This record gives sequence, C-alpha cells and structure tokens, in this order.
Amino acid sequence: MLVILAFIFVMGLVWGSFLNVVIFRMSHGDSPLSGRSVCPSCKHQIDWFYNIPLFSYVWLWGKCAYCHKKISLQYPLIETITGVLFVWWFAVGFSFFRLAGSPWSFIQPVFWLIVGMVLLSIFMLDLLYMIIPFSLNLLLFSLALFYRIGLTSFGIMQRSDLINALLSGLGLCLLFVVLQVLTRVIKKVDGFGLGDIYLAPSLGLLLGWPKIVPAVFLSFVSGAFVGVIFILSKNKKFSQYLPFGPFLIFGTVLSLVWGADMWNWYMGYLV
Repeated sequence: MLVILAFIFVMGLVWGSFLNVVIFRMSHGDSPLSGRSVCPSCKHQIDWFYNIPLFSYVWLWGKCAYCHKKISLQYPLIETITGVLFVWWFAVGFSFFRLAGSPWSFIQPVFWLIVGMVLLSIFMLDLLYMIIPFSLNLLLFSLALFYRIGLTSFGIMQRSDLINALLSGLGLCLLFVVLQVLTRVIKKVDGFGLGDIYLAPSLGLLLGWPKIVPAVFLSFVSGAFVGVIFILSKNKKFSQYLPFGPFLIFGTVLSLVWGADMWNWYMGYLV
C-alpha cells in the first residue's frame, strides 16, 4: 500500500508541476500548452532533468541551474499540495468504492480532486497576480453544474437541493454586485473584481444552502483580519487592494468540511 501511495503522490507532483505552468502562463496571457518551460528570469529553456517536480528544486537548492536566480517557493509548494490532494483522492475514493460498491462513489472523489486543482489555481493566481481568469471560472462553474445535475439525475440528490444550490450562487453573485455598486458610489473604488463576482455562482453550486452562509462569513472575517494586519504593517501593495478570491476559497474549503456543523451549532445556539 505504501508503494501505491508513493506512486499516487508522485503523480500528484507531476500534475502540480503542470498547475504551476498554468498559473504562470495564464497570469501572463499565454496558453498553458505553448511550448517548453523556460526560466522566468533568464528565459533559458529548462532541460527535462532540471524540471523534475520537487526533486529538481531540492537538487538545485532552489536556484535556476543557468542564471542561479532564486526559484519561487510557489513551485514546490503547489506540487506538494497537489500530491497530497492525489493521495487524499485515492484513499477516500478507494474507501468509498469498497464500502458502497458503486462507480458513482469513486467518481465523486475524482470530481473533488479536479475541483481542488482548479480552486488551487484560482487561489494562487489571485494571490500572486490579482487576476482570476474567466476561463477558470467557466470551467469551475461547468464542473459544479454538471455534477449537481448528475447527482439529481441519478436520484442521489433531491431536485430541491439543486434549486437551492443555484439560488445560493445567484444570491452570492447579487450580493457582490450590490457591494460593488455601493463601494463605487460611496468610496469611488472597486470593492470586488469581476473575477470574484464570476466566481460566486460556482461556489454557490459547490456548497449549496446552508453551507454558503458560513463560507461567506469566514471569507469576510479572514479577509478583514488579514487586511487589518497589512494596513498596520503599511504594506502598500495589499493595503490598496487585497485580493478577495483566496479568502473566498479558504472559506469554501472550510465550509465544505465543517459548514454543516457550524450552521447546526449556530441554529442550535439561537434556539
């Protein structure tokens, strides 16, 4: 089993390396499939033996083999996170399939694995470059919509849950639009980027009601907390504009895992 998990982890590292290519090239307006990788500093084409996920970073001591400039920690970090996602997918998916004996029980972890990679790409793109490409938003929305429709069609989810998820996405999108209009009228600044607004329907579909509520709450609280820290530290870049996409994804991930428990606790507290 350890050998299998190691193989799955390595496969995740390979996909994580591809995500790094996607993130860098999409941030610069290039296609992820536009040729071999090059060093961002010296533009030298990277040979395959210097492009082995994670291993090459450690082997080269985090520096380019040609110009010796530092390689961003983003690259091994994303590769490692993706490797962990793949191990999770295999462990959870295999366990569900063995217990339920249904092919759909194995498809669900595959879906969440793909969604996890898309969310990770959006997270890093907005954090590092303050952009959320429309193509990634469209991909995430399509995945979430077809997944919800599939669950409904196979009778695994009720139609009312699909409607609630659609309304959750629409409601969150409208909330961001209203806040955007208010901030532009009152403060003459953009409260949200279009990427955040386009991201909202996908998150609503993924979470549904009531998980969307703690997700949004956690997003705003964590964003406000980090924003205050940057303002106090006088960081000009993030004091002027703090990307909200990473906080939305942070709140979404937490709510996917604990959202129902947080909602039930809160409602129980009210009663």
